[in-house]
Amino acid sequence: MKILIVEDNRKLGQFVRKGLEEQAYAAVLVEDLAGAREVFYADEFDVVVLDLSLPDGDGLDFLKEVREGNNDASVIILSARSDVEDRITGLNLGADDYLAKPFSFAELLARVRSLTRRHDRNRKTVLDNSGVRMDLVTREVTVGDRKIELTQREYALLEYLLKNAGRVVTRTQIAEAIWDCHFDMETNLIDVYIRKLRGKLQAEEGGASPIRTVRGVGYSLG
Repeated sequence: MKILIVEDNRKLGQFVRKGLEEQAYAAVLVEDLAGAREVFYADEFDVVVLDLSLPDGDGLDFLKEVREGNNDASVIILSARSDVEDRITGLNLGADDYLAKPFSFAELLARVRSLTRRHDRNRKTVLDNSGVRMDLVTREVTVGDRKIELTQREYALLEYLLKNAGRVVTRTQIAEAIWDCHFDMETNLIDVYIRKLRGKLQAEEGGASPIRTVRGVGYSLG
């Protein structure tokens, strides 16, 4: 599950991003409309957490663009504008929810989960390939009959591999999707996470992992 946070208050934005990442969501933070447009149209997001008072314009303009483009990403407005008229305007333009600042992160998280459950009713909620099963609603992962525990990065990496099952994904694609790095990471960080994930996905000790390495290209599951 990937979430775009559009918030010009860097401290607040980083707080929200960290909180979502701790819940195993992949979160990207931008601080203005230009950044929102660049990132949103270059990737696929399930939820947008949108501030309205941005340094280069009104977040409502971005909301209108998203809805006019028939994009089905859920949008939560997170704004200091708390008047009833502002709420009505945002909802009429296509926002799915409106949360006024100051806010409780627990409430924001509950609203994100509610929207993703609603969104998931219209799409596949369970990823299943090569004996690995991931429930996107309960966030439970099993290999055969065995439940496995994953860190938030491991979960995001496995979700990406399962959504691309049968296809080879490059290191650059993984870096962009999981670490939001728009370049081929020079460290062995991806290899380390792949190795950890392989160990957890083995059906039995010493058994084979469903993740295979395509030398010089990347990785594939299934």
